[in-house]
Amino acid sequence: MTAVTAKDASKQKVATLAFWSIVVAFVVLGLKLLAWLITGSVALYSDALESIVNVIASAAAFWAIRISHKPADQDHPFGHHKAEYLSAVLEGVLIVVAAMLILNEVWRTWQNPAPLEQPWMGLAVNGLATLLNAIWAWMLISSGRSARSPALVADGKHILTDVVTSVGVFIGLVGAVYTGWRFLDPALAVIVALNILWQGWHVIGSSMSGLMDRAVEMDEHMRIRDIISANSKGAQEVHDLRTRIAGRATFIEFHMVVDADMSVGDSHVICDRIEDALKAEIPSVRVTIHVEPDNEAKLPKGTVAVPFA
Repeated sequence: MTAVTAKDASKQKVATLAFWSIVVAFVVLGLKLLAWLITGSVALYSDALESIVNVIASAAAFWAIRISHKPADQDHPFGHHKAEYLSAVLEGVLIVVAAMLILNEVWRTWQNPAPLEQPWMGLAVNGLATLLNAIWAWMLISSGRSARSPALVADGKHILTDVVTSVGVFIGLVGAVYTGWRFLDPALAVIVALNILWQGWHVIGSSMSGLMDRAVEMDEHMRIRDIISANSKGAQEVHDLRTRIAGRATFIEFHMVVDADMSVGDSHVICDRIEDALKAEIPSVRVTIHVEPDNEAKLPKGTVAVPFA
């Protein structure tokens, strides 16, 4: 499989997962609404509320992924990769909204507690939805990380918070049934809502970091330095190495110092060798190399290390 074919296949896989995420979200929503109607539990109501957010968030992720996969054009010469971060920010906001709605319902129920109806039937239906969500969240997060798709990862983490919610609901309802303590139902819902708020804040923070052109992690930065050093034979020095991440794409730029008498063709050969090596090791990489004469060197003569930017 060629590099282009593999890239297209990865794009198609991400888009397909995003589409099916909408379908799964609707199925889970239906199951959780059924569980709430059976029991009248505020915790199950909270679970269903978050699933409504899941449907909206999955649709937003699908839109963002389709946009981000569009090729660069005249208006967006660097591509549309950051569209996925916008979707991830929206998901984080929706998670927070869901948590606030849950807390509002908890307050209402706490003032007017009511007995649970058919709790075991409700738990069985909710358990099926939870299992489906757990499997799907794992698939989205693992696939999103391998494809470097922030929207898929955010969608998976969002669904994972739904799984945590469902586990908390199960514990709360079992405790309420066996002890007769009705307050356990809304109490667990409060704890779950606070956890959802934390997850939402984390998703928003990660996405905002991407929108602010965050550099690669230090271990990845060092790997890039090693790749450049191993393939820069013929050059005297490389300096001002900078990186940034935009969705799946990694942008790398640096200055390469060569002998002032070296021809343009020879320096271009070195650039191609470095660029090919980076593309072979780092998916969706964009490399910009500025070639300079030896009087622009910043390191002592004979130094071969690639310095930090």
